[in-house]
Amino acid sequence: MADGNRGFVAATRLVAEREVRTFLRAKGFWIGLAVVVVGLFALSVLPSVLGGGPTKVAAVGAKAAAVLADSGLEVRAADDVDAARELVRSEEVVAAVVPDDAGQSATGLRVVALNDPPVDVLASLRTAPPVDLLDPSAVSQGQRQLAIMVFALVFLLFGMSGSAIAQSTVTEKQTRIVEILVSTIPVRALLAGKIAGHTLLTLGQVVVVAVVGPVALSLGGHAELLHLVAPALGWFVPFMVLGFVLLAGMWAVAGSLVSRQEDLGSSMGLVMLLVFGPYFAVMFQSDNAGLMTVLSHVPFSAAIAMPVRMFAGQAQAWEAVVSLGVLAATAVVVVLLASRLYAGSVMHTGGKMALAKAWAGRDQA
Repeated sequence: MADGNRGFVAATRLVAEREVRTFLRAKGFWIGLAVVVVGLFALSVLPSVLGGGPTKVAAVGAKAAAVLADSGLEVRAADDVDAARELVRSEEVVAAVVPDDAGQSATGLRVVALNDPPVDVLASLRTAPPVDLLDPSAVSQGQRQLAIMVFALVFLLFGMSGSAIAQSTVTEKQTRIVEILVSTIPVRALLAGKIAGHTLLTLGQVVVVAVVGPVALSLGGHAELLHLVAPALGWFVPFMVLGFVLLAGMWAVAGSLVSRQEDLGSSMGLVMLLVFGPYFAVMFQSDNAGLMTVLSHVPFSAAIAMPVRMFAGQAQAWEAVVSLGVLAATAVVVVLLASRLYAGSVMHTGGKMALAKAWAGRDQA
């Protein structure tokens, strides 16, 4: 048994080394990594370079309207303070300038904002009035959106990079190399080696992102964000790696079910859904606290949703530990199931193989 385990580990290592060497020599790997790095710089630098449209602000009363008249801001009149607050809460405007009924401001005005002081609005006023925050947060809305975009982009690109496992499997089947491989090593060692090799490649890319990220943030004028994002980044790396392992087993099965590259699209739809689904859910529903809580505990979306919640201070450390444990357990189960399907289908030739037939196939490990 011990010799068998050593043989399995040795075979797995050989396959992993082969996968790493093959992809490090491929131009596509380096192009993909370059796209990630360029994307990080673009997300961080371009918003400050290009800017957006004029800042929208609500004004209550003639005095507030007069103060904002030549400010360059897009001013929207509100009937009263309550109406202005609703505009701020609904994020139709960045802030509202309202009368100071408490008499605490020399200007007779106050500024109402949602999460953080509106720099553009305050800079346009000659004398900065007191600021009331409706929902104060340690992380500004802009910083939160930037972090969400970065986490989501990295998750999407690395999640989709697992398709290389499927393509590698199909290539080996199409060129009949797999017949040589399985004659010398167990099929499950072949699968384990592919997953291990591509996980190492992904981990290396995550390290590159972790090194390049601070540089991009500094150039984009977000240096203060580094202190806030560091704890979340510490969670993101293990979540990303385990999330990749979870998807890697499914990518391998998708490749083993077909025998030609042209047929690969018909077998990897589910895996693509499990990559794009969490990406779009977090990107467009990040303000939905209830949904984000659920997504952060669902294994296929936890790798992106939980680090975002940790960054925004919406989750406790124990929640992340529980979510990480669920993700790890699910990854183990999925890889075990994938090994059964992979062993039953990797030697199949012809058209697409049904999952039921692959499950019932002869164990060739």
